[in-house]
Amino acid sequence: MNILATITLFIHLLKITSMAEAFTSPELTVFRIQSKPTTSAIRAESGSSKERKPWDVLRFVSQSSKFVRPPPIPFLGGSRNGGTRKVLPGETIWSPSSTSSTKNLFQFAPLDDVVMGGVSSSTIDNNTGMWTGTVTDENNGGFVGIRSTPFPNGLSMDMSDCKGMELRLRLGDGKRFKFVVRDSTEFNGVCWTTSFDAAVNGGVGSGLTKNFDISRKDNVGDDFKGITVRIPFDKQVPTIFAKTVPGKVFDVKNVVGFQLAYSKFEYDGKLNKNFELGEFSLQLLEMKAY
Repeated sequence: MNILATITLFIHLLKITSMAEAFTSPELTVFRIQSKPTTSAIRAESGSSKERKPWDVLRFVSQSSKFVRPPPIPFLGGSRNGGTRKVLPGETIWSPSSTSSTKNLFQFAPLDDVVMGGVSSSTIDNNTGMWTGTVTDENNGGFVGIRSTPFPNGLSMDMSDCKGMELRLRLGDGKRFKFVVRDSTEFNGVCWTTSFDAAVNGGVGSGLTKNFDISRKDNVGDDFKGITVRIPFDKQVPTIFAKTVPGKVFDVKNVVGFQLAYSKFEYDGKLNKNFELGEFSLQLLEMKAY
């Protein structure tokens, strides 16, 4: 990693640390930001029997560095003006390398709760689309995720002709995941988020997330085809660290990234009802526009 990338990553680290309370319980948040602990904070702290584990700084740097690019240096010929790629309905945005005849614009890489000091861990195999890992609430964590690496040369996608994204998935065991579309390259920028429930035992899904108009087609009995979940752009929820952010407008002409997340948190402090600590697996077979 060069010096500019290191400095940029350090700046993002400061931003992440300053916003860490968004992932913790309300009681522990109060305890951390006030000079005198409240009664609820003392009760929360004393009631915890778990010993805090050391923060894995090396894993944090390893994960975060994949999504940080140093600013361009004009006099050295550096540029991020990669232009805009027009995306049409039906176009495949990403598919596993082992099944794709064309090269993907990006790969997925893990971004887990280690960014907030947690110890949950996941891995993604870009050749098969298999995302697996273990989620724990130790160190006040409780989420894992995968995020797209930066598009080449600052390229963005114009998806104004599309209504949304379509995911083809396997596994998931009925758990509730989040799909995120990004319209800003800011590390901690707004996440345009939609929740969805994966299939149960690889078969018929467990039902739609109540607050979102997500259409899906279940291919019962065909493990390879999996299920298809549609994510409409006009139903996305703008969030930052699982907190809703009002007054935002989605820039459909400047799509610059995608994420999948599995978290114990839904939105604004509410818990994910279809979440379990421990091991999980979800396979992403295809991601396309519709």
